[in-house]
Amino acid sequence: MEIFLIRLLQFLLAISLLVLLHEGGHFFFSKLFGVRVEKFYLFFDVTVGKWTGKLFHFKPKTSDTEYGVGWLPLGGYCKIAGMIDESFDTEQMKQPEQPWEFRSKPAWQRLLIMIGGVLVNFLLALFIYSMILFHWGDTYVPLSSMSQGMEFNEEAKALGFQDGDVLLSTDRGELKKFGADMFRQISEAKTVTVLRNGEPVELSLPGDLNLLDMFKTEPIFARAYMPAVIDSVLPDMPAAQIGLQRGDSLLAIGDKSIGSFGQLTDELARLGDVLAAATTIQDSMAIRCVRLTYLRNGVADTLEVELTEDLKLGFVPKQLYEPITREYGFFESFPAGIKYGWHVLTSYVDDLKYVFTADGAKSLGGFGAIGSLFPSTWDWHRFWEMTAFLSIILAFMNILPIPALDGGHVLFLIYEMITRRKPSEKFMIRAEYVGFGIVILLMVVANLNDILRWLGYM
Repeated sequence: MEIFLIRLLQFLLAISLLVLLHEGGHFFFSKLFGVRVEKFYLFFDVTVGKWTGKLFHFKPKTSDTEYGVGWLPLGGYCKIAGMIDESFDTEQMKQPEQPWEFRSKPAWQRLLIMIGGVLVNFLLALFIYSMILFHWGDTYVPLSSMSQGMEFNEEAKALGFQDGDVLLSTDRGELKKFGADMFRQISEAKTVTVLRNGEPVELSLPGDLNLLDMFKTEPIFARAYMPAVIDSVLPDMPAAQIGLQRGDSLLAIGDKSIGSFGQLTDELARLGDVLAAATTIQDSMAIRCVRLTYLRNGVADTLEVELTEDLKLGFVPKQLYEPITREYGFFESFPAGIKYGWHVLTSYVDDLKYVFTADGAKSLGGFGAIGSLFPSTWDWHRFWEMTAFLSIILAFMNILPIPALDGGHVLFLIYEMITRRKPSEKFMIRAEYVGFGIVILLMVVANLNDILRWLGYM
């Protein structure tokens, strides 16, 4: 429960910040061009019966804008006078056009008002990435320094990889650090160079490996080799309760031999699948109680251990490599942050092609999936990384040419600027309904996937 609350608080804080600044972008340009903003809300104040749905609201005496917080935390909105938006306020549009309304302004001003939110989110992400690099730097273990190499799954071995290979480069460039970029580069490569037994070896690849398949298989395509050696034992956890110590090497769980920390996690994952199918408390306890073989000072011993409900032993594995940190000065951090943010955006756009596959559609996630990306303990570094990433995604998704999103309005404004003809209000209202329906459908699918994953059906 504590982990859930920590993640929930981080998610709500990040989303609140992003929504406020996104709507603030629309608000800024509206005020700049003399357009009246009737409401500025964090979260939606959906009416429930006689209740207006407003948790908090106020309207300054000298302002035309009502500020508030709604009860439904699915975003927020900035209600601009004289504009057809998700509020579907058609009565206002039947009144004579006023000089302080959105519809009375030149197309270029309306265009800036509409892209204001996207612009703020994109610039915010670049700024956050820059400040992350300035404050924390970029810390990682270079792949070329991982002298023990990688563990590969069967699909990777079929392509010629061998356990212990040190990843060096592909025909697309150097492989620098473990992560999504490494997998993406290998998936698109025609050749990859590895260090094997002290000698460079070049392997041929098809150049179109499915990135989703590389991640979703268990075990994944490649992972860094880590010995199943204990570095430290967590208090009040099973490893501590049975007396495991720093330096102990785990050899087996039950009859399954363990040669690395990765193989240990594989076996625990297999037990997790068995546990999920258990129908009685007795069956669950039988699965959680395992025989553990370990080595201490050259002597092997076997103990019985009861794993936690989520099948954890409770220890930190020995780290083989010391990470390096690339530090950035204040002014140096901005070009680096911009470059990194642009790379995040282009990689995300490139990976969208997988959404249109069956597995890609299943990988869509809603609020639960997004919330789970935040760490289980409060970590400001990770929090700001996730906030910057969500800011870029929010900017990109909003600029898509879908009616009801900012991009839909931008598309119609560009049409107007080219043809010098406004789409009719009747057309705009119908388009808004269609776009709103598409957005709701995507949200339903994404959040339904979350529920199915939680129930174990995906």
